[in-house]
Amino acid sequence: MIFDPFGDFEARGYLRNVQRLRDPAEVKALEHRHFLKNLDLAFTALASLEQVAYEHVLATHKTLFGGVYPWAGLDRAAIAPSLAISRGKRGDLFAHPQDIRRAAEYGLRRGQDVAFMASDPGEVLGTLAYAHPFLDGNGRTIMVVHTELATRAGIHIDWAGTDKQDYLAALTQELDRPGKGELDSFLKPFVGPAVPRDQASATLGAMRGFGPDSAAADGNRTTGPKR
Repeated sequence: MIFDPFGDFEARGYLRNVQRLRDPAEVKALEHRHFLKNLDLAFTALASLEQVAYEHVLATHKTLFGGVYPWAGLDRAAIAPSLAISRGKRGDLFAHPQDIRRAAEYGLRRGQDVAFMASDPGEVLGTLAYAHPFLDGNGRTIMVVHTELATRAGIHIDWAGTDKQDYLAALTQELDRPGKGELDSFLKPFVGPAVPRDQASATLGAMRGFGPDSAAADGNRTTGPKR
């Protein structure tokens, strides 16, 4: 079943993409091209900030995907306030629209506590992933923000060395058991000293599973009930 939160798929294409494409695979390919094209711009903008706030998460999404979606930079609370998000049959993995900002801001506070971020980057990532602010592009947007937070904390995660399916399994476990170290255990072999931001950007761009053939990169989803 096609994810159609706006109810106008036939007229405006998948998620109202600017080209009105109806094939989600074609939209994913368009997303990936824009992600790679704008990745360095997103990192440069984040690096210029004294503190990363929720508005900057929204701005990062707009930078990455503004050429794909007219709603880029707007969260689910703004454009789909009555829809919960589920993965498969699970409707409790991600924040309801009205809880998105609170969850993301909590994750950003923990992520900007340098000592906590250096010791528990997986817990920070899990909190930001739980917020799931956008209808699409969550995984890549959160990864960019998280990579900037990691750089500030003096660490680097070698995302290019990770396996997509193993990462998604660890992320799901983290969402199921927040704060129990599930994602930190997975990430531990890939954590090292911070690298220059251009190198961090290249590593993230080379992460396996974020290509145009990977719907799982940002989370398959269906609309859930009001809460």
